[in-house]
Amino acid sequence: MKTNIYKTGDKLKKNDIVTLEIEDITNLGFGVGKVDGAVVFVASCIPKDIVEVKIIKAASSYYVGRVEKYIKKSPNRVLNRCENTRCHSCTYKYMDYKEELLHKENTVRSGFVKEGLSDVVIEPVIPSPKLTEYRNKAQYPISRDKNGEYVIGFYAPKSHTVCEASECCMAPEIFALILKKLKEVFKKYSLSVYDENSGEGLLRHIYIRRSETLGEILLTLVINGNSIPHSGQIVDEIRAQFPQICGILLNINKKNTNVILGEKFVTIYGKDYICDTLAGVKLKITAESFYQVNHGTATLIYEEARKLANLNKDDTLLDLYCGAGSIGLSMAKDVKELIGIEIVDRAVECAVYNAKENMISNARFYTGDAKNTEAFLLNAEKALNRKIEPDVIILDPP
Repeated sequence: MKTNIYKTGDKLKKNDIVTLEIEDITNLGFGVGKVDGAVVFVASCIPKDIVEVKIIKAASSYYVGRVEKYIKKSPNRVLNRCENTRCHSCTYKYMDYKEELLHKENTVRSGFVKEGLSDVVIEPVIPSPKLTEYRNKAQYPISRDKNGEYVIGFYAPKSHTVCEASECCMAPEIFALILKKLKEVFKKYSLSVYDENSGEGLLRHIYIRRSETLGEILLTLVINGNSIPHSGQIVDEIRAQFPQICGILLNINKKNTNVILGEKFVTIYGKDYICDTLAGVKLKITAESFYQVNHGTATLIYEEARKLANLNKDDTLLDLYCGAGSIGLSMAKDVKELIGIEIVDRAVECAVYNAKENMISNARFYTGDAKNTEAFLLNAEKALNRKIEPDVIILDPP
């Protein structure tokens, strides 16, 4: 394919070679540079990189380029955060963490300025206590390579091509060991992989949750079917190596959809939940319940939220999108009454269970759509036969 060295004043086009200084980075991890006012997005770049780029896409209002050579690397570039050069799931993987925090702070500030709220004071970002192995949840798509080997990882940007990332440094090391074992048993029993074009094949995703405090692990296999062949042997082989796994589930998803989980779970071993403690609250968490993926940072968030709420014993606290109730329950002792709204039935069941488990008697949780809070409260008032007037509202929306 013919390439051209771009000259100032020419119209930029596909296959042109151009030198760029990266000025910014998008929330999807693409560096942003400009050529004679035209915006060029380039993967694997961060601000202050100077790169030689080949234009691989020319759209009406922007261009996409591929790095051919790094002429000068940014002083904020790091290589040790992740060594997997094929996976681009982490937006800021090449950026020094301190610089990442400053970038995020400026992104929030810019958002307020665009809305005409330039006088809002943006506090410095509080860093995560852990930079690696902090995720207590991971969902991995499965595919096969040209040699028929199982590939477990994450989708490449803007595609459904799975990049091998079973040893992701954001997840606990035990996740990688479990995935390695799963590859072995999949191969041993010749389990097929779902093909979204034909709609055939069995294995779709692997979904793992882990309790930070107890170390319990819930393993879910998302399948395009009602059952999995040799399930008894597979359970025995996995459990023999990983006694931390307290439950193994199948999630049935036969739809041609990008949504990972189907509506039906089937337990093939143990229990269908894990238990954890967050901000002093013991929690039961099912596979479908929302739960913060970074336990250490979630603890800091809840502490900050409690300070900002400035609660007192006469307050009614309304927790929207409450999930399993973790945020509201962490504040329940400071208020007269806690009311939680969540659209997922199983999460509400967990929230009710968690309140009882923590001996919290002033909390009520209801299934409902938090987007229609006013209508929901009217129905709740009829059921309770009294007026509900929240003094403080907390929400962690999707």
